[in-house]
Amino acid sequence: MSALRKWFAGGVCTSTAQLDGKVAVVTGANTGIGKETAKDLARRGGRVILACRDIAKGEAAAREIIAETGNQQVIVKKLDLSDSKSIRAFAEDFLKEEKKLHFLINNAGVMMVPYSKTADGFEMHIGVNHLGHFLLTFLLLDRLKESAPARIVNVASHLHASWRINFKNLQGEKYYNGFLAYCQSKLANVLFTRELARKLQGTGVTVNAIHPGVVDSELSRYSYSLGICKAVFRFTFKTPKEGAQTSIYCAVAKELESVSGQYLSDCRPAWVAPQARNKETAKKLWQVSCELMGIQWE
Repeated sequence: MSALRKWFAGGVCTSTAQLDGKVAVVTGANTGIGKETAKDLARRGGRVILACRDIAKGEAAAREIIAETGNQQVIVKKLDLSDSKSIRAFAEDFLKEEKKLHFLINNAGVMMVPYSKTADGFEMHIGVNHLGHFLLTFLLLDRLKESAPARIVNVASHLHASWRINFKNLQGEKYYNGFLAYCQSKLANVLFTRELARKLQGTGVTVNAIHPGVVDSELSRYSYSLGICKAVFRFTFKTPKEGAQTSIYCAVAKELESVSGQYLSDCRPAWVAPQARNKETAKKLWQVSCELMGIQWE
C-alpha cells in the first residue's frame, strides 16, 4: 500500500533554491495547498505575503508558518478576489509597501459552489478563479517586470479539458451547472496563462499553469460526489503538501528559468486539451476579460 500511496502522491519538488531577498504573494494562503506553498517559500527564506479573504484565518496560518519555519517575514494582507475594490486596495497597499515582487502564485479559488455572484455581478467561478486573478496580475505586473527575473504561477486543473469557454453563457446567464462553471474557469486559467506568456516574451517574467492533482482540501466542500469519493478512496487523494509540489516547482526550479506558457502536473509537463491551445479563444477571452474588469491591457 505504501508504494501505491507514493504513486498517488505524485511528483516532488527537489529544488534546494533559497529565496533570501525575494518577495512572494500567494493568494488563498490561509489553507490547503496555498498555505503549504507559502510555508515552503518561507522555509526557503522568502518574504511571503499571504493574500487572504479571511484575515483571522490568515493570521492563524501566518503564526503556524512562522513557528514552523522560523521566518518572521510572513505577512497577511486582505484580498477578496470576488470584489474588484478589494483587489485594487490590496494592490495599492502592496505597491506602496513592497518595492519588489518575484513570485505571484495565483492559487485561490472556489469549486462547484451554488450559483452566486461576486460583488461586481460576475458568476462566482469565473469571477474569482479567472477575472479576480486576471485583474490582480494586471495591477502587479509592472512590479514583477521591475523585479525580473520573476515568475507567475496559475493554479488550474485537468478539468479544464472537460468543458469549453461559452461566451454566450460566460456568467451562467442562460443556465448554470456548478461543475461546468468550475471547468470553464479552469480552462480560462490555462488560456490566460498561454496568452500572457506570449505578451511577456522578453520581459524576464514567466508564467505557467499547473494541475495540483486531486487534493484533500476545503475546496471540494460543496461537491457531494467528491465527498463520497474522498470517504471511500481517501488514500488516492493528495495531501495539501503533496498538492503544492508543482506550484513550488514552478516558482523555484532553476530549470524553469526561461520556461513560460506551459502546463505542468506532478512537476513535469502535462497534456493540454485542444480547447486550451486555441489562440483565437485565448485572445477573445483576454479582450472580454479586459472589458469586464474595465482595464486596457495590451
